[in-house]
Amino acid sequence: MTASQAPGMTVDEVEGLAVDGLRWLIEAARETSGGGLAWTAGPSDDGLDPTLYSGTAGNVPVLLEAWRHFGDDSYADAALRAARGLADAADGVDDDSLYFGRTGIALVLRALQRELGDTAAGIAADRALERVRSRFDGTRWGELYELMGGNAGIGLGALLAGDAELAVLAVEPYLRTAERTPAGVHWAHRTGVGSRLHHVSHGTLGIVLGLARIGGATGRTDLVELALAGAADVVARDEAGPEGFLVRHSTPQYRPDVVDPVSYGWCHGPAGDAQVFRLLRDVTADPVWAALADRCWHTVTRSGLPRRLRPGFWDNNGRCCGTAGVLALACDRIAEQRDPYDFAHVLVADLAARAIRDGDGARWSNSEHRATPSDLEPRTGWAMGNAGIVRELLRFVRLSRDGEPRYAFTWPDQPAVPAPVHEPVS
Repeated sequence: MTASQAPGMTVDEVEGLAVDGLRWLIEAARETSGGGLAWTAGPSDDGLDPTLYSGTAGNVPVLLEAWRHFGDDSYADAALRAARGLADAADGVDDDSLYFGRTGIALVLRALQRELGDTAAGIAADRALERVRSRFDGTRWGELYELMGGNAGIGLGALLAGDAELAVLAVEPYLRTAERTPAGVHWAHRTGVGSRLHHVSHGTLGIVLGLARIGGATGRTDLVELALAGAADVVARDEAGPEGFLVRHSTPQYRPDVVDPVSYGWCHGPAGDAQVFRLLRDVTADPVWAALADRCWHTVTRSGLPRRLRPGFWDNNGRCCGTAGVLALACDRIAEQRDPYDFAHVLVADLAARAIRDGDGARWSNSEHRATPSDLEPRTGWAMGNAGIVRELLRFVRLSRDGEPRYAFTWPDQPAVPAPVHEPVS
């Protein structure tokens, strides 16, 4: 498919692309003992990856999405088979975090219990969360101290898996470790690093998201107030106001040899910042946060993405760092604010144009301009591969048909849109 053909795609054709993406994803699975399913991060990898970020735990949500979307029990069956391997992985993994370890696995096992009635998955989730609790040293679980690999993510995952006590335990250390800044507070994202990161995946706003959601859910106003102080620090760093919003990756620049100072996706840019501001809007009912989310969107839509304006500018199709993550926000805005579909159509067209489609299905190759060859092997998981992309394509299809705007599995750091309000029939 060429880029000139993509804008003319019908909704049915987008759905067909998602089906092809699911087919490739399921065919890439490895069968485990006892008839289970598991994935490696990429087809050529040897070791199974159980994580939410790039492996089996992150692939299960798109199977649940497909089951709900199509009413096809084969996707639910695949999700249940994946649960068998995840239960074993939760016992053996040597990481407790949300995206890279045990907490993310526990959250997905809990979802399988709730959605598909898998009692064994629920028991495994309980066991995993108790294991997480036992490994807490009183301040942290490891070197990372943020959303993806540290306390904020562990707290957020525990809350959504039904363990509010563990959630509070995880984020209370931020009260005593916050570093005061002229505008608010921030934290070191890992030990021994002088740079302070500002965005969702490894920075201040990821911690803000965990504090605000846990504080709001448990009535801990001190946690919410600390979240607001963290957000204030990031807002004060904006370089694109008054209409836009753009904050540098870090101060001083972290790893300047390999990290760009500015980006636009979920992980380190305004597409992710807007998700935090949506959550703060919901927790505080303060309209300033909705206005900041609008400013993020102003910057994203005028940045030039998804065009690859220069090597390294927009090299990724995926949910973490690329086009699918921006599509998630575009669809949130369509569902909540009745935004026009124009930019969402641009994003979907770009994903369609960049898909590799053949008899095996559809998948996406990201690019690394510093490598030769620059086209990377297609990935299976949420962050960089099919699971994250297909999940957003299916939601786009439903919205285009005036269907359910919510996901089958609400991602922990993407605030859910409100349920549709249906006018009573007179």
